[in-house]
Amino acid sequence: MSLAFYIKTFGCQMNERDSEIISQSLAESHYVETMDIDSADLIILNTCSIRAKAEQKVMSLLGYLRKNKKKKPHLQICVAGCVAQQEGQSIIERMPHVNLVIGTQHIYNIARHLEESKKRSIVVTSLSKSYDIPKFLPQSHEPGTSTENEEDVPTFSRFVTIMQGCNNFCTYCVVPYTRGREVSRKVDDIIDEIKVLVQSGIKEITLLGQNVNSYGQTNTVTADGTPCTFPQLLTMVSKIVGLERLRFTTSNPKDLSDDLMRCFRDLENLCPQFHLPVQSGSNDVLKRMNRKYTIEKYYELVRALRQYQPDIIITTDIIVGFPGETEKDFEKTMELLEKVRFDGSFSFKYSDRPGTSSIHLQDKVDEDEKSRRLAVFQNRQNEISLENNINHIGKILKVLVEFKKGDTYQCRAITNHVVHCRSTLPLSPGEIVSAKIDHAGHHSLKGFVLDQ
Repeated sequence: MSLAFYIKTFGCQMNERDSEIISQSLAESHYVETMDIDSADLIILNTCSIRAKAEQKVMSLLGYLRKNKKKKPHLQICVAGCVAQQEGQSIIERMPHVNLVIGTQHIYNIARHLEESKKRSIVVTSLSKSYDIPKFLPQSHEPGTSTENEEDVPTFSRFVTIMQGCNNFCTYCVVPYTRGREVSRKVDDIIDEIKVLVQSGIKEITLLGQNVNSYGQTNTVTADGTPCTFPQLLTMVSKIVGLERLRFTTSNPKDLSDDLMRCFRDLENLCPQFHLPVQSGSNDVLKRMNRKYTIEKYYELVRALRQYQPDIIITTDIIVGFPGETEKDFEKTMELLEKVRFDGSFSFKYSDRPGTSSIHLQDKVDEDEKSRRLAVFQNRQNEISLENNINHIGKILKVLVEFKKGDTYQCRAITNHVVHCRSTLPLSPGEIVSAKIDHAGHHSLKGFVLDQ
């Protein structure tokens, strides 16, 4: 008899992709996914520990699930992802109703570990330096029809993991401890997976890694033992017949090469949108973060990117209130924002994370001051985002139809803008059409579809 499972994903795109792998693995083991947490026989929390708030949400939800376990003794509860990797056995000690704690290198074998955890709670969180990302082809994907319930809409975009882990050891970051050292996936496995996705209707692929720029530096990635750089991989993927759009994330500025920047000029289906985390505008703060580049180098990279692709959209990550950040340091971050004029940013208050070296840094910034700085940064970013978006009014953009909502269609431009489109003719999800932009908001655009 099939068992119903419910999975909730916290955090980044890497976790989203891991949840897809978990879901497919369980489906192949006769589980059936449900969107109703109360009807599930198995509940999986795929967790994120990059910020303290995300970890707190997980622990709060686990406390709530204690009631579900009492009502349904056969219910299995699994904690996966970065909090599982970070906390391990202590999760079982704090939450004895949890059956399985499974780390980031073990999700491909989750069905087997779940079977073992029916007898007793188990923790599987070892990290291997010789870890090899398994070949994992997606199931045949058949896009369906649009509905007004966004959760039920088939996607025509997919994430594909190309590497895992990180060797950079930024002082604030848990990734090297929760994802392990950098491991690049074999080229042939990546190409095979994308071909299956494209043949089944996927139009857009995003290549994923903690630092995609360093792909191929840490192990053999081709079947014949030939090294492959990330720009070379991008070029190979871009040539797959039927792939309309190609994106990637995330990049570290210290490894950004001219060869990679040239790809934005030379590869027709590589979208002109680049997420390039900077974290701070102050060299003193960057040094304490162990980011291994200067703000002058970052400016140089931005100028080069815009020379290769004048229409490129650049977004970033910012941490405010890092230990020792002075008001002058923060002013340099604001200066960075004014000079680069990012189209968008993910900005956060610094928080201590277990196992990172920044915990031991002195001169911690007061919480109220961190909140003030974050509000100042975000308010100005919102203004700049709107100003940049207004520049799109009157332009004609190619947009991918995602779903219909009310009288309009939600679409996505090659710039990654959400575009709410009016159309005189019915549109199908997955269709790519031309839209003229006639309105701009802080975080999205509006327009109308031109007659094809």
